[in-house]
Amino acid sequence: MPRFPVSRAGAPADLRRRAAALWLGGLALGAGGLLAGCDQTPLGAPAPVFKGIDITGAAYGRQFALTDFNGQPRTLADYRGQVVMLYFGFVQCPDVCPTALTRAAAVKQQLGADATQLQVIFVTVDPERDTPELLRDYMAAFDPSFMALTGSPAQIKAVADEFRVYYKKVPTGSTYTMDHTALSYLFDREGRIRVVLRHEQTADDYTADIRQLLAQTPA
Repeated sequence: MPRFPVSRAGAPADLRRRAAALWLGGLALGAGGLLAGCDQTPLGAPAPVFKGIDITGAAYGRQFALTDFNGQPRTLADYRGQVVMLYFGFVQCPDVCPTALTRAAAVKQQLGADATQLQVIFVTVDPERDTPELLRDYMAAFDPSFMALTGSPAQIKAVADEFRVYYKKVPTGSTYTMDHTALSYLFDREGRIRVVLRHEQTADDYTADIRQLLAQTPA
């Protein structure tokens, strides 16, 4: 039984919602303990109230080391100064990944002049089929600024473990699909993980939390 809410073809929607609610409830409780000693809010400033789950100070999701579709090594440090939205998925995902990326494109539009301060990053959980060329074309279909990252199966597993992301190959006839965590992670401009957003949330919710992170002055 997976520990995380996932994109799963054929799983009843109400079951997925219940699983997500149970896991996110535990996530919120765990983050609450971390928040007590790890508040990133500047002294005297009101604490942000996010639409997603506030995981400020979490001891996971701290870094990645992968390769972009241009063959360049990438880490979180490359995006310092921007808010980062990170999502794990795969190109042949039938509906969840396209929905997530379409929503991300809508968020960029809502941000208007601030859109350049958001970097959307897609990490493939299917490096066997998702070639750099395919990832480049897939990102361009949603927004030319979106970046996709890949690596060896071992590198992908290491990053997924760091972010507590579940994924699994599922045979379907002569081919396969992927079950995977369907959450988006937000990082502030200092590269610190701050918020987990659920797949069921709206572009308005995502935009509101990103605007809060953009409004914070980097240390």
